Amino acid sequence: MASSSSSSSSKLILLMCFMISAFGIAIAAKFDQEFDITWGDGRAKILNNGDLLTLSLDKISGSGFQSKNEYLFGKIDMQLKLVSGNSAGTVTAYYLSSQGPTHDEIDFEFLGNLSGDPYTLHTNVFSQGKGNREQQFHLWFDPTADFHTYSITWNPQRIIFYVDGTPIREFKNSESMGVSYPKNQAMRIYSSLWNADDWATRGGLVKTDWSQAPFSASYRNFNANACIPNSPSSCNSNTTTSTSSSWLNEELDNTSQERLKWVQKNYMVYNYCTDSKRFPQGFPADCLQNS
Repeated sequence: MASSSSSSSSKLILLMCFMISAFGIAIAAKFDQEFDITWGDGRAKILNNGDLLTLSLDKISGSGFQSKNEYLFGKIDMQLKLVSGNSAGTVTAYYLSSQGPTHDEIDFEFLGNLSGDPYTLHTNVFSQGKGNREQQFHLWFDPTADFHTYSITWNPQRIIFYVDGTPIREFKNSESMGVSYPKNQAMRIYSSLWNADDWATRGGLVKTDWSQAPFSASYRNFNANACIPNSPSSCNSNTTTSTSSSWLNEELDNTSQERLKWVQKNYMVYNYCTDSKRFPQGFPADCLQNS
């Protein structure tokens, strides 16, 4: 069995190298070049010569956009300024996703709250249609007062969520333990601002105050250093600078691990890997690596 497992692992590594060498790099560009507004009937706007994108929500509709490109592994950065004031009931979603019932997905969702109460940053990872890997955080700043950078590093070994360069979550590849990992399906970037007052704030107890509408969220400084399937150029280390391709083998050093622990000790408000009521028969296998 050991020989067979080793052979399979070698074949997988060779396949991954082939896939990565066949893809191209996406570099920062303007919103009108990188994204399509997909819904909202004029509530989403690209402004300032393509440097700024805004989404709005009123009682009739929210709004959203998606990337023109699909990506398979990469480092994605976006600066967001969230809905200010009484944002209870609203959700600003920013995530990577493929399509279909066995889709992969990597989520940032910002759950609004009453004025003066903190936003909840909800994260999740889906693979082969299976999610239920929620971790939630409060932030150590007011995300409505200014723009802040929210980043996802996604490579064959791990997914790392960052806020202003500080890691808040790491999801490691646990395929050796029988846990599926997002690695075969290219994903687009999606973002939307929508009403979810049936669940978003205090489990749906606090409803959206439509007298505060329209609600608005803003985006700037998008950057994707990532692999694009079927692109003529390559994203392997031979054709990119060491800086631009460093995400491909990125892992947390000792300093970053300490920062991660600091965030999770002081700002994590929910972790599926400690929810014994939800998993009375035992925690999911990936919790052994990602607790």
